[in-house]
Amino acid sequence: MGYQKFFTEEHNIFRAQVRSFVEKELVPNVERWEEEGLFPREIFTKMGSLGFLGLRYPESMGGAGVDYWYTVAFLEELARCYSAGVALSIMVQTDMCTPAIAAHGNPEQIEEFLKPALRGEKIGAICVTEPGAGSDVRAIRTRAVKDGDYYIINGSKTFITNGTRADFMTLVARTEKRKGYKGMSLFLVDTDTPGFVVSRKLDKVGCRASDTAEIFFEDMVIPDEALLGEEGRGFYNIMWELQGERLIGSALAIAGAKLTLEGAIAYTKERVQFGKPICKNQAIAHRLADLATKIEAAQALIYLTTWKVDQGEYPVKEISMAKLIGTRVAFQVTDEALQIMGGYGYMMEYPAQKAWRDMRIARIGGGTDEIMREIIATTMGLY
Repeated sequence: MGYQKFFTEEHNIFRAQVRSFVEKELVPNVERWEEEGLFPREIFTKMGSLGFLGLRYPESMGGAGVDYWYTVAFLEELARCYSAGVALSIMVQTDMCTPAIAAHGNPEQIEEFLKPALRGEKIGAICVTEPGAGSDVRAIRTRAVKDGDYYIINGSKTFITNGTRADFMTLVARTEKRKGYKGMSLFLVDTDTPGFVVSRKLDKVGCRASDTAEIFFEDMVIPDEALLGEEGRGFYNIMWELQGERLIGSALAIAGAKLTLEGAIAYTKERVQFGKPICKNQAIAHRLADLATKIEAAQALIYLTTWKVDQGEYPVKEISMAKLIGTRVAFQVTDEALQIMGGYGYMMEYPAQKAWRDMRIARIGGGTDEIMREIIATTMGLY
């Protein structure tokens, strides 16, 4: 099934619009944002005004109501800003903190949180990971205790993208102490609520243009209306959201890997050693051929899985496979590209090292390689 069958002329027109925005608004500023560890809020509002933040959401909720292929086109063009940090922060807004609001929010929550987020007027974050609960979501300890018409929340979260400046957070907290998966609920939290504390901004190896925070909740009181969906259904509702996060994460990773490979190939054509460009060295040429083949194979699986999702299927096994192979191949490409470029690739003035640093998180965030293998093995009936 050729890729052209997935993308129509309308998709390509949209792709050109995104590329123009990326080249004019993002690329010239990325280096400065990487140094500052943040990019301006106005990027959210500009993207919102162009409709980039609500592609698949219904028009009644402030979205564009288009198919999944628009999201893929958007991410593939967003990768051209050469900053995984910027892309990650935007992905949190579009596909991590907001899907649960669209799926489970009441009209008031959609008006207060979702619509402003899709317009880029409010920045959101997803609050799941804790110091003692990463891959094992069952270990979440942040508590939301019912007290009359309110919930009192105590606990902590870590590795929260957009955490230092989010206006609201989609929070997972435990409402029943001994009910395992069934004891978790989702809440929408205004970050100006007393008891909400950003304890520190975390210093990361890569994705440096995005802010990542450690959060504390100290007797934070929120009303009943902050509950998102049914009490006790939080785990199931957030696990559904994670599938989308994994698929788009793999699509973005492969898009970034393609760009990195293009840069490596250009370098090998210019770099002369022993009297000829190093691309004429069979050892180098074959390595580049292997990388190109792996990218095509990974992208084929990602596109096939996207097609299934767009058709209304819920292919957990294929999503997990796409996430596993997509992010592993993408990191291999960045690692090999740096190796091929040698000392130049290791220098901070060249983009290879940043691609290498940025790509490493792809195999961790949204579900590690190990967790993806567990899910795949389970769907194969091996346990």
